[in-house]
Amino acid sequence: MSTVFINSRKSPNVLKKQGTDQWVKLNVGGTYFLTTKTTLSRDPNSFLSRLIQEDCDLISDRDETGAYLIDRDPKYFAPVLNYLRHGKLVLDGVSEEGVLEEAEFYNVTQLIALLKECISHRDQRPHADKKRVYRVLQCREQELTQMISTLSDGWRFEQLITVGMQYSNYGPFENNEFLCVVSKECGSTAGRELELNDRAKVLQQKGSRILGI
Repeated sequence: MSTVFINSRKSPNVLKKQGTDQWVKLNVGGTYFLTTKTTLSRDPNSFLSRLIQEDCDLISDRDETGAYLIDRDPKYFAPVLNYLRHGKLVLDGVSEEGVLEEAEFYNVTQLIALLKECISHRDQRPHADKKRVYRVLQCREQELTQMISTLSDGWRFEQLITVGMQYSNYGPFENNEFLCVVSKECGSTAGRELELNDRAKVLQQKGSRILGI
């Protein structure tokens, strides 16, 4: 991680603005975010605004770089921070429910209301605009637990099918093999892209098994 060294001899203009625009570093789930006190204070009743107050009543440790340690998911924190920066909700592919969970944790009240409204409008859209895409994943018994626990955002476990036993290349030991069916609801365009990607992955898996990779 690169470090930027700043000249300690500040100009009068910088000293004048230091009280309101002092930079703050946050370590959210291992990812660093650099912002200002002005940004974090946009919602004065939020967790983030309270965190940077001199008479802060919250307990938060700091890491070796001086960043506030916050044990939350950085993927969902980024839209919250950007909303405080410019007042717009930009999701960049993450789920509204995930960002709502973080907005409620940080108590950003206007963002909470906005997200609830977005979710309500999304759920009221005609089902013709939505498509449930299914994916079939093949795995061995020892890989099953990890695969299900690491499903990506929005995917839901549907069904588990046993497809029999397979002999190991290194001996007569047998391994149970399964087909794990998962699904995800998405728009028709995204669904088409997922279908094409899934076909490519299936062909790749078949080729790997034939070649013994």
